[in-house]
Amino acid sequence: MYRKILVALENTHADQSLLPHVTALAKRLESHLLLVHVADGWVARNFEKLKLAESDEMKADKEYLERTAARLRAEGLSVSAHLALGDPPREILKTAEVGHCDLIAMTSHGHRLLGDLIFGSTIHEVRHRTAIPVLLVRAGAKAPS
Repeated sequence: MYRKILVALENTHADQSLLPHVTALAKRLESHLLLVHVADGWVARNFEKLKLAESDEMKADKEYLERTAARLRAEGLSVSAHLALGDPPREILKTAEVGHCDLIAMTSHGHRLLGDLIFGSTIHEVRHRTAIPVLLVRAGAKAPS
């Protein structure tokens, strides 16, 4: 059913809520996991246009993705990793489409209206602009048994 799952990682503690859910699903369905993190700092947003050097943020994010991918591969999963640069919703959607993903997995932080207005909502943008199913796992959610 879900042959390729895009896993949107934040490089925060929230990922520890999401990863057990998607790894359990991937093991059951023999799915490939495409780990994606979107670096969205100033350098990342202007990297190509201004031909900038990688920022420390981008280097740390790339290392995090590779470390996480290696750990999941050690568990027997098929995993690839991609560091995208720029606007998170746009890059997640573009990567899911180009990568032919069947499912997008993300964490939810439980912001309410005011929080979404202040912080923006990547989830809101993604779920309203894609036909691909979206799996949301609340940050801090228990791992599946």
